[in-house]
Amino acid sequence: MRAKLLQPDWPTVPVARVYGRLTRVNGLVLEAVGCQLGMGDRCQIEGREGRLIEAEVVGFNKDVLCLMPIESTHGVMPGARVIPITEPQKLMIGDGLLGRVLDGLGQPLDLLGKLTGVQQQTPSNSSYNPLLRQPISQALDVGIRAINSLLPIGRGQRLGLFAGSGVGKSMLLGMMTRFTEADVVVVGLIGERGREVREFIEQTLGEEGRKRAVVIAAPADTTPLMRLRAMVLSHEIACGFRDQGKQVLLLVDSLTRYAQAQREIALSLGEPPATKGYPPSAFAKLPHLVEMAGNGQHPQGTLTAFYTVLTEGDDQQDPVADAARAILDGHVVLSRKLAEQGHFPAIDINASVSRLATQIASQDNLSQSHVVRHLLSRYNEVRELLPLGGYQAGHDQEMDLAVRHYRDIAAFLRQHMNENISREASLTQLAQLMEVMGYEPQAVN
Repeated sequence: MRAKLLQPDWPTVPVARVYGRLTRVNGLVLEAVGCQLGMGDRCQIEGREGRLIEAEVVGFNKDVLCLMPIESTHGVMPGARVIPITEPQKLMIGDGLLGRVLDGLGQPLDLLGKLTGVQQQTPSNSSYNPLLRQPISQALDVGIRAINSLLPIGRGQRLGLFAGSGVGKSMLLGMMTRFTEADVVVVGLIGERGREVREFIEQTLGEEGRKRAVVIAAPADTTPLMRLRAMVLSHEIACGFRDQGKQVLLLVDSLTRYAQAQREIALSLGEPPATKGYPPSAFAKLPHLVEMAGNGQHPQGTLTAFYTVLTEGDDQQDPVADAARAILDGHVVLSRKLAEQGHFPAIDINASVSRLATQIASQDNLSQSHVVRHLLSRYNEVRELLPLGGYQAGHDQEMDLAVRHYRDIAAFLRQHMNENISREASLTQLAQLMEVMGYEPQAVN
């Protein structure tokens, strides 16, 4: 018999760990050499006293990597080690997220301890096949009369909330958070003032609203990359609940701050500005982000999204607003003139539109909505003449009707911030308004 060879007990040699070195800090961008990383890969930079700062690869120039830190780089020194992160990024999904406040990395901010009742899963970064999406066929009750009756919204729709500063944007967003019929509400507070985070949680959401909500906060004092991460995380969490078959409402404040964060990164990398200081990459990322929302493949799960868009100086042709209008399924415009008159919510019905209204609303509802829009338009034609006595009744019956019943229409569009009006009640009150005016919807072409 052949003698059995004995394998010697050699010691295990540890695998060498490759790391790079930090060579330069150029504004917001850190430059490193010596490690092989691709676009979007993560790494850690050693700081003083062993502090590790996470960063992400956002570009490269030959063999020099351009890194964007996710937190403050205070204490980083020349030649600091750059250690690649090989573990894939994980996403926490589960009912344990409800009632919690997270940062852009998914870490708790609410001092309530570690996350429990959640499961790890790998986020999907691939594009979703549009033919696998469930169609939008059900109306969504948001509890706001003007929207329920005149701007009907479907489950799975993505809309923009266009507003300048101080016209009631946050108030309207809070009303939607409390009143909308949804199993889970995911709120992304991106790039806003830090004090607004606690105010939104305690005052807007309240104790009851918080039980079904997940809040992802990245205030204005965080790094641009943290704001981008928080925006993507809010979408990934919403999509995770949607794929479990739940009715999800995603509220993002704001889409403009996301574009501004991308602008900061792109300009730091040397990308030339194209439109009012925004480089092309700022607009290229918007469609990919918005397409994450909407309905998925699950037959019961839906994801409806509202994005606030800041219109600087109430300019509806702001580049971000113009780009968002093209990729969203409708927009709700808030008017400063109405807000100054004490009209809340200050929704400009004639400037707002829901692109799916014809698919989810009845023909009677569409006709009645057309009547209100038409009469508001006719009234606005003579609004400035009324205080001067420049309008004489009796020449145009339709104009007379618009002037006579404007107060009734304005009262219908007003709503107290604590008043919840269901979709059914909104349609009933709209029909009653038509009876008061004695106006036939068929008269408007």
